[in-house]
Amino acid sequence: MRRVSRITVAGVATATLAVALSACGGTSSDATSSSSSGGKSKGLALAYDVGGKGDQSFNDAATVGMTKADKEFGYTSQAVEPTDGESDADKVQRLEQLAKQGFNPVIGVGFAYAPAVKEVAAKYPKITFGIIDDEQDKAANIADLVFHEEQASYLAGVAAAKTTKSNTVGFIGGVDVPLIHKFEAGFKQGVTDTKKGVKVKSQYLTETAAEGGFSSPDKGASAAQGQIDAGADVVYAAAGLSGQGVIQTAAKDKVWAIGVDSDQYKQDALAKYKDAILTSAMKDVAGAVYNLAKSVHDGKPETGVVRASLATGGVSLADSNPVFKNNADLQAALKKAEAGIKDGSITVKTS
Repeated sequence: MRRVSRITVAGVATATLAVALSACGGTSSDATSSSSSGGKSKGLALAYDVGGKGDQSFNDAATVGMTKADKEFGYTSQAVEPTDGESDADKVQRLEQLAKQGFNPVIGVGFAYAPAVKEVAAKYPKITFGIIDDEQDKAANIADLVFHEEQASYLAGVAAAKTTKSNTVGFIGGVDVPLIHKFEAGFKQGVTDTKKGVKVKSQYLTETAAEGGFSSPDKGASAAQGQIDAGADVVYAAAGLSGQGVIQTAAKDKVWAIGVDSDQYKQDALAKYKDAILTSAMKDVAGAVYNLAKSVHDGKPETGVVRASLATGGVSLADSNPVFKNNADLQAALKKAEAGIKDGSITVKTS
């Protein structure tokens, strides 16, 4: 935020998964089991964030990294779906089950897994745990996989400011949390630094993820319609699966949408709307997942904060849309902005 034959993914019925997980409330004594004491890994495991597989965004990007690791290392990895209204205890059970089955690393896809990763990592010290988009968990066997989202969002703001004809653009955040504030802050700064007088309308879909801010295309569509009706002709959404509704509405009203996390112009589920997708502010979740799996495979697991940026290639703007790629004035502005961020002459806000 988001089928391959070698992977046991969450196409298994959710009810079946729930039964399996409810029967596995592991304890600290489980950490001595053969599957979690340094034996050969079956592969990596992903515990998906809200929206699950098929979000065309965050979770799907993580799946790409898993698929790459499977092909390269001969793994049979696994990914499991979240359930509606689940608690931290449910997440703990899910991660414990994956660790006991012999998966290594085990990755929580999204900041909501932070409490569960902290608890389960302490029980399974020989398993490497990863968490994407959170850096509060600190332990010798935890990798915090985080990104400078504000940098890619700044470039999205430059693109919006150079593209708008109405001098009004929009930002739609899935959930009102600090992570999404980074997207908004970078976008607004990029707009303002590029073209004075452009108005940025901002809206968050929900206060909490449990209310569906990352998983409700209808909420995204409604918010986008409101901003478009108020004059926005470029709308940037950082809202996971809800962003599909934003893109569909932009296409219907013949204005521009800016995607997020993955190159949404290339995604099959959005193919009929791709001509409305100017670009996407990407973060290389796939690369982060693959790199952690490779580090474990190589016997040198990544731990601590692993932060991706424009300088490392971990965040970027997609250039798949020819209208975007062939706009020389826009590309020159983006090149200048990217250079400024990399050399430190532009400091991008995070809130």
